[in-house]
Amino acid sequence: MDFSQELERLADLHQRGVLNDEEFARAKARLLNGDPAPQPQPAYAHGAAAINTLRRSRDDRWIGGVCGGIARITGLASWVWRLAFTLGTVCAGGGVLVYLLLWIFLPEE
Repeated sequence: MDFSQELERLADLHQRGVLNDEEFARAKARLLNGDPAPQPQPAYAHGAAAINTLRRSRDDRWIGGVCGGIARITGLASWVWRLAFTLGTVCAGGGVLVYLLLWIFLPEE
């Protein structure tokens, strides 16, 4: 695949929202500089990186900041996580336990 086709493919991915602005700029620079493409990582590596960056939120918090921190990692709104923990508490009773454990073991940002 030549440079123009590769640039068109990157632009298409960026336009569809698959690549954000920063990822698009890095991929474009890598292509123009002639750097080799990065090797794909296993699927579990992405999940592990997300878990390692999980922190309790200082800004988006009601009680301990757990839902705000999870929302920042997953991209869902924090009210969705609050609702999930509330439903987990009402239906199975485990929502409070999980929230308390996350509050204890997650560091604050």
